[in-house]
Amino acid sequence: MEFERRRCRQNFVQIAPLVDVVFLLLLFFLLTYHLGQEERIRVTLPQARSAEVPQPDRLPVVTVTRDGEIYCCEKKTDLPSLRAAVSALREDGHPDALRIRADREVPVGLLVQVIDEVRLGGIRNLSIATERR
Repeated sequence: MEFERRRCRQNFVQIAPLVDVVFLLLLFFLLTYHLGQEERIRVTLPQARSAEVPQPDRLPVVTVTRDGEIYCCEKKTDLPSLRAAVSALREDGHPDALRIRADREVPVGLLVQVIDEVRLGGIRNLSIATERR
């Protein structure tokens, strides 16, 4: 008597290619994801209860650090040449507006001098960045 041998079929899913695809997708999203406009120059902004959530606009930014360093569009400058840098922004077609990011430890006198140079450079609409309290 001959018996027919049953073949055991193992049903399983190959998940190695799936893991590769998921890893590549994860890597792609991690490399391309941005949380918004990340500032490279670190400052601790002053706090205000009336602070508004910043809109993702593309206004030029003048940054004043705690040490008194001044950056115009992330390029280091000094106070006397700030007016020329702001005038160059206007000539490049940027709008007549600017945002100032000053550290909370910056002396008020320096901040007023920066605002004065910006206005003498031709910018009339400016805002000072703050954090919500």
